[in-house]
Amino acid sequence: MNDMTTNLATYSVVLTYSAMAVYVIAFIAFALDMAKRSGEVTAAAAGTAAPQASTAEKTVATVRGGTVVLERVDQTADGDAGSRRGTRFERVGMAMTVLALVLHVGSVVLRGIAADRVPWGNMFEFSLTGTALIILIFLLVQLWQNLKFLGVFITGLTIILLGIATVNYYVPVRPLVPALESYWLVIHVFVAIAGTGFFALGAGLAVAQLVQTYRQGRGPTGKLRFMATLPDADRLEVLTYRVLLVGFVLWTFTLIAGAIWAERAWGRYWGWDTKEVWTFIIWVVYAGYIHARATRGWRGARSSWLALIGFAAVMFNFSVVNVFFKGLHSYSGL
Repeated sequence: MNDMTTNLATYSVVLTYSAMAVYVIAFIAFALDMAKRSGEVTAAAAGTAAPQASTAEKTVATVRGGTVVLERVDQTADGDAGSRRGTRFERVGMAMTVLALVLHVGSVVLRGIAADRVPWGNMFEFSLTGTALIILIFLLVQLWQNLKFLGVFITGLTIILLGIATVNYYVPVRPLVPALESYWLVIHVFVAIAGTGFFALGAGLAVAQLVQTYRQGRGPTGKLRFMATLPDADRLEVLTYRVLLVGFVLWTFTLIAGAIWAERAWGRYWGWDTKEVWTFIIWVVYAGYIHARATRGWRGARSSWLALIGFAAVMFNFSVVNVFFKGLHSYSGL
């Protein structure tokens, strides 16, 4: 390893830690946004709702039968809350998330240049690139649907995963093992990372749906007041399904591409390797989720719990399977 490679790898680590620091600021801002939402609902319940920043995009809070109801004036026909301007803390959180992503992408690019290949040849690099893509998907989805209320979950998850990666999985830049020297590394692994990003977003929505279901089931309560500013449980469940459907399509391609790559590398499409089995288990769980919801009428909490089981399987596959199980894919833990 020459000095230039070492320096680029070092700068990549510096940018990674810098991105983590900015993500922490974003996390705090999103948490303060939740607290402010709770305060607004409390004020509305007391008949002293704070005025909103924009008349055209305001949230009108009223009390009906003892329940605080927040109605967004510019809601679209399907109940989308995308026109809500949001609090100052939310805007700070989004700005810090964008800044952190710029630093994060910089660390990924420098790692790739230092390695002279795509930067996802081991668990550290996969974590580095994967978390960047999770954040990117979170930001791009805002063009379709206002999901900024997931900022706490997404930035918190990213901080945890990056922290684990830098502490436990970091390795110096090194050449790829022969089995990874293929264009399928670019295709198969990148699509798997993208699918994981949508699964993470879907998990956040599933958690929000479960909390909203709990809150709505208990009626007026002093707890979880900020949830009154989020879409209702039914809407959150629909959003979860739509996001996970995209992730499932990407994961299906991942499974197929992995089989093709396995045939090229090892001369067989399927060999019951631990990693292959768990990739298939994840596919089965999400296929079951989509089937149960579409044909068995599963709605609400049951479908959200199944979605969370799927994401738990994804995390298990990435962490426990890669680290503790031996097999043809053990090199991914190097």
